[in-house]
Amino acid sequence: MFKAFCDEKRLRILELLRGGEKCACVLLEQLDLGQSGLSYHMKILVESGIVESRQEGKWTHYKISEKGSAYASALLKSLTTPNTVIEEDVCCKL
Repeated sequence: MFKAFCDEKRLRILELLRGGEKCACVLLEQLDLGQSGLSYHMKILVESGIVESRQEGKWTHYKISEKGSAYASALLKSLTTPNTVIEEDVCCKL
């Protein structure tokens, strides 16, 4: 999931999608990407669960997934919240 956030172009795509659903044609107009480049980045975003897609005719429309966004937020919080259980440091006692 966090791979989706590790690229400047994907962050720009997410920024554009914050305004609501966008057609791939609109994303192509606003980004310095070709169609294959956009497809590559959208595949990563969709597979991560952060973005949802739907087909309408020959175009794909994308939007930020509420469920995926909530999961990413909860995961980041759980990974960065200090553990309240005190564990003994075994390596210093060897």
